[in-house]
Amino acid sequence: MTVKKNRQFRLVSRPVGMPSNENFTLQEVDLPELQDGQVLVRALYISVDPYMRGRMSDAKSYIEPFPLDEVLVGGGVGEIVESKNERWQAGDVVVGQLGWQDYTVSNGRGLLKLDPSLAPVTTALGVTGMPGWTAYFGLLDIGQPKEGETVVVSGAAGAVGTIVGQIAKLKGCRVVGIAGDDAKCQYLLNELGFDATINYKTTDDLRAALKRACPDGVDVYFDNVGGEITDAVMSRINFQARIAICGQISQYNLEEPELGPRVFTQLLKNSALAKGFIVSDYAPRHKEAMLQLGQWVAEGKIKYAENIVDGLENSVEAFLGLFRGENIGKQLVKVSDL
Repeated sequence: MTVKKNRQFRLVSRPVGMPSNENFTLQEVDLPELQDGQVLVRALYISVDPYMRGRMSDAKSYIEPFPLDEVLVGGGVGEIVESKNERWQAGDVVVGQLGWQDYTVSNGRGLLKLDPSLAPVTTALGVTGMPGWTAYFGLLDIGQPKEGETVVVSGAAGAVGTIVGQIAKLKGCRVVGIAGDDAKCQYLLNELGFDATINYKTTDDLRAALKRACPDGVDVYFDNVGGEITDAVMSRINFQARIAICGQISQYNLEEPELGPRVFTQLLKNSALAKGFIVSDYAPRHKEAMLQLGQWVAEGKIKYAENIVDGLENSVEAFLGLFRGENIGKQLVKVSDL
């Protein structure tokens, strides 16, 4: 198959505060001829994730920033449509780091072959992929939930939070989810089996709401958002509580850092542990998580939700939707049909 043109999203300026369409450009470029050892991957779905906001800044972090004037890169599922690599054949469906573009030229390294007959290919970007791994390791390795304990999850209706809460329920815990609208709270309660929820946008007194939802205090806190929500949860932690710091989405678009309560006193008084982590910390164990999560999904023990935005041209809006709280579960962009 010969393809001549390729649409690509590039980062052209670094956002200050909330990103806008002006920070991105959609270009059409010529595709190069494949070289020996390369494959051409046609995008089916691309993932948009909160961590990408950090890479749009040039501040020092755990991963290099996106270069300006180059294609944005993230998790994606695609179909190999041309191959000059003996390990891969046209028709193979793969997941890996693809660009925000119609086609990606790859040397094949880092790609993982999928079997579309086993599960929808989108799950490789969600429940059995990076968000699922994040939930699995952050909760089980750092949180170490025990039967009868109370687990609080912020950002509970997102791709990671929905899975964290369900794993905690599998471990016999009381699970409290914090989310940003009533529909999300009802989904957590009625579909995923959370024990209680708090809509932080309509709650006048978050600490009082947490006291009602967590009458025995908080043993495990899975933190996806930071800010005032985390300040409130920290006031309720128990002796030897564990806090897994996964994300701080409430802070990503701030032009100046917030000044908040200092939490070390709470950690000290309660002999508590707070640990930040990145899913790549657990790279040698990703297969373990993928297999266990896949089993739980197949057995109906874990449900998942996907919010799919149609069209590569809408990728930026899908990304910005993460910060407007528009998604329940995994936020994806559909680029083409399999």
